[in-house]
Amino acid sequence: MTKSSRNPFKKWFMRQYWRMQQSQSIISMVLLGSSLTLLIWPYVRWRFDDWPTIMGIPTAYFGLSGIFLTLILGVLTIGFLYDRVFSLWTELRSVDLERNPYWTYALSPTWMMTLATNAEILKRTSNGDEAIESHADWILQWCKKYAESEMFGRAVQNWDKEMGETPTFWFLDEEVMTSARNYNIEDED
Repeated sequence: MTKSSRNPFKKWFMRQYWRMQQSQSIISMVLLGSSLTLLIWPYVRWRFDDWPTIMGIPTAYFGLSGIFLTLILGVLTIGFLYDRVFSLWTELRSVDLERNPYWTYALSPTWMMTLATNAEILKRTSNGDEAIESHADWILQWCKKYAESEMFGRAVQNWDKEMGETPTFWFLDEEVMTSARNYNIEDED
């Protein structure tokens, strides 16, 4: 798909959606703090009735500000403990990696091309080291296996549209490339 055939409204809409996502943590913090402050205020308002003003400012504003800041500091403290003390996010990343096939055994097309290129360079510069060459051959076989996947088919079909016919890469044969071009991809629009 060339740049001129892309829908500018979709791109504008997704940019706005991305902007909303970027600001949501700050907005959520403000909304949480203000909502809880207003829920808590009726229970503590009586403490501020004895001093109606401080330097001409109603004490209710100091009370509301104090509750709000206490809540925000509480949320930030929990975040600090989550990050620095318990390091729970490290386990989350570990589970993410374990459950993501593209970090454990499967190859995305761009990662496959990077690995194949590096293996080929390693093989050519190995100066006859059989162990290095056998490792490089294994990586090239791994890449060839994943060239039979739907993701590679999608990549080749997209590359063909965007840049003209994709060449048959040195670690693949014409049959794999033809299969990738003929891969039937059914997407719901």
